[in-house]
Amino acid sequence: MDYLTELENRTVYILREGFHLYKKTALLWSIGKDSTTLLWLARKAFFGKLPFPVLHIDTGWKFEEIYRFRDEWADRLGVDLIVHRNEDAIRKGVGPEQGRFECCSALKTEALREVLGKYDFRALFLGIRRDEHGIRSKERYFSPRNGSFAWDFQNQPPELWDLYLNEARDGEHLRIHPLLGWREIDIWRYIEREHIPVTDLYFSRNGKRYRSIGCEPCCEPVPSQADTTAGIIEELEQTRVSERSGRAQDKESAYMMQKLRSLGYM
Repeated sequence: MDYLTELENRTVYILREGFHLYKKTALLWSIGKDSTTLLWLARKAFFGKLPFPVLHIDTGWKFEEIYRFRDEWADRLGVDLIVHRNEDAIRKGVGPEQGRFECCSALKTEALREVLGKYDFRALFLGIRRDEHGIRSKERYFSPRNGSFAWDFQNQPPELWDLYLNEARDGEHLRIHPLLGWREIDIWRYIEREHIPVTDLYFSRNGKRYRSIGCEPCCEPVPSQADTTAGIIEELEQTRVSERSGRAQDKESAYMMQKLRSLGYM
């Protein structure tokens, strides 16, 4: 069995295990390469028909290309798409100019808190990877968040012999991370192998491309000539530049990211 197939099998197992244990689940779809790959794998895990909805937290600051890709592929794949926004914060004009911490907290974390309360989801599948950011390397595959949405990164459940947390306490919900052991280059190699569609923001235009995609004001393209998945893979085999080098640095610092994640940020 090749390495990508091993990763695929582990991810499929975690997706099935998470749904078996928690039932009231949703898959968070940012429309980036990781969550789109996770969506693809989830369709494989459940034989083409997802037994849970797909959730997009819309900050109102996403790229137009993201919205077009979301609407087109949600329809093509036949997913049950839930789009949620923190309308109160948007009406108040919350945005990056107020500070990235305040913006992310209101438009992402609080929006997620609202939608969990509305639908009573017990677990969420997320496409995060340990290699993406040092703080995410502290995560578990099955990671509890308490009733206040807080993540206690210093007191996490052990995960031995593929045995995962099988019950959420009252008020808790679980973040389940089926891609946790994947690397950036693994994602792109899998996208290439499976012909997974991704937004064209990832491909070079005029000598630049986006390597990590979030809200438009917080992202900058990086120099690149890679305009195909094969070109991206070749580039990643040689680069020493951080994947999130194009993201707003005040949010990407270890302290800020840990603070955001401890309060419930994705």
